[in-house]
Amino acid sequence: MKFFIDTANLAQIREANEMGVLDGVTTNPSLMAKENIRGEEACRRHYLEICSIVDGPVSAEVIATDFEGMVREGEELAALHPNIVVKLPCTADGIRAVKYFSKKGIRTNCTLVFSVGQALLAAKAGATYVSPFVGRLDDISEDGVGLVAHIVQMYRYYEFPTFVLAASIRHTQHIIQCLDAGADVATCPLAAIKGLLKHPLTDSGLAQFLADHAKVNA
Repeated sequence: MKFFIDTANLAQIREANEMGVLDGVTTNPSLMAKENIRGEEACRRHYLEICSIVDGPVSAEVIATDFEGMVREGEELAALHPNIVVKLPCTADGIRAVKYFSKKGIRTNCTLVFSVGQALLAAKAGATYVSPFVGRLDDISEDGVGLVAHIVQMYRYYEFPTFVLAASIRHTQHIIQCLDAGADVATCPLAAIKGLLKHPLTDSGLAQFLADHAKVNA
């Protein structure tokens, strides 16, 4: 399973990349606003900074909600850097835009997916990635990881080439659950990725090794 980091924070992206396990980045308007990135030009400069750090897919989301606007924005974003993946909402116009970009060989990430039906339409339109939102479904007492597993099963049965990108990951256990469900990618906060390293036996074992080393080298 590949790891993408879900943030627009350059320091966090650098830290994850320096760990040697980062495969890509996902962003959205909320994450850009959190970093106080305002305005179209500022956003595009920020995407280029991200692309200079990570040699992998960088999802850049369109703001337009109509087909023509999505196409215009998406083409401009894709022209910024070869690593840019155009991120589009799973709406009627969004699916239409996915098909348009698919025909042009431009990679897409169909986002805000909350059902198997939406994932089916995205795959049929030629989406490169589909992003089911795990945490947001859990928030309303639905099974986010179960949706990921269902989409994975469908794609494999019908041999769709679309990658399942588990999004809205809230914690480390979500990563493990999505791994078990067969997700191709998990896009996560840095804290959830670093959480995979944590285990009390690792901490106590290291402390014991250091203590023993100190004794024999006293």
